[in-house]
Amino acid sequence: MKPINTMNIAEWHGLFKLRTATLADHTRNPSFVKEAMASINQIKPALSSGRDALFTLHAHLYVLGLLLNRTPNAAPQPGAFIGFHTHAAISDVGEALEHLFENKPEIADEPAYWPLIEETVGYLRSLMLTDSGTKPYFTEWYLRLWRCWISPYQGDASRFADELRQLQSAPAVLGPALSEYPWLLAQSWLCFYLKRDEEAQAYLIELNKRSAVRPEDLFPMLEMLQTGEDWQRLKGWLVAAAPLVESARLNNLKSFYQYWDGVIAHIPQAEQLMWEPLVQMLPYTNTIYEEKLLHFAKWQQWIDFQISKGSEPLDYRVGVLAPIEKETPELLLPFFHQAAERYVLLKNRHGYKMAVKLLKRLSKLYKKMKNEERWETYITAFAARNSRLRALQEELRKGKLIP
Repeated sequence: MKPINTMNIAEWHGLFKLRTATLADHTRNPSFVKEAMASINQIKPALSSGRDALFTLHAHLYVLGLLLNRTPNAAPQPGAFIGFHTHAAISDVGEALEHLFENKPEIADEPAYWPLIEETVGYLRSLMLTDSGTKPYFTEWYLRLWRCWISPYQGDASRFADELRQLQSAPAVLGPALSEYPWLLAQSWLCFYLKRDEEAQAYLIELNKRSAVRPEDLFPMLEMLQTGEDWQRLKGWLVAAAPLVESARLNNLKSFYQYWDGVIAHIPQAEQLMWEPLVQMLPYTNTIYEEKLLHFAKWQQWIDFQISKGSEPLDYRVGVLAPIEKETPELLLPFFHQAAERYVLLKNRHGYKMAVKLLKRLSKLYKKMKNEERWETYITAFAARNSRLRALQEELRKGKLIP
């Protein structure tokens, strides 16, 4: 047998097959993964950083293939059932792969790294392009390979362009076995690496017409641009991607709109581009809209929005209102006044207590504004107007708002 450190990827997989043959009849569960990896690792020699990382990657990919009954160039069985224990095993492999990709191999003195990478790309591509179902198991690792172990080292665009051509020729090769979601997504990513953003976005738009783009497939692009502080590109991507996240869950929408904070900090004139789609999605995006109004110190709009939907000042922590109270306390007056009047209309003891609580805060606001005379005029008129409400009068006296 050839030394492992001189084998190519196909030879490694042949070796993995031999090492796991005795497990063929074992139940596909987390123990199966441990036994398979232990058997493979028993014969793994000391390897260079790049080769060691790739060997470990392929060992896990091979075991994942066993769990899913998948091999390259073979379409998955439609409707194949994956049991609970197998799902748990797949999850364990996924966690190991995530941890593996968190570390970049040292490849400065490894000329053999790139031929092995090319084989790895081809191996994962063949599995990725025939991924199917709600969980494309191999697509994630194909994309991670490019994101973590190829793009950080590649200044030359030719590798990305070559792979894009491979993907574009896939329909002729695979025919109906081609899975459109990973195929379109992969092309978008390759165009992204080539900085052909309009093409990359067009692939995602086309994909979204067929099946909603998953946030986890889009957000890493935005994350890379944010980390690289490429604010102009990120701005363009956020504008183009807004329609793609319209139907996303609220927590994903919140994550999406957080990317705007860095863009606007560096390109202030881009702010209006954020507001337009956010406003169009109201009321679904109410919470995000409120947070952004506060973040960008849009105090008047925030107050108007609260009043329009009948919000209660007492529902907000003091810290939320503190910046408005410090900068423009007069904006809080109608918010508190209207809420206090609503509580009085409840005509019960609890409502009166809440009204008094708000009135006491109003008193402090008027004092802060050095406008005690206006406050005295208001509270006197308020007490007179509601003089028949004995319980309210009692609460006003308890709160020391009237004598």
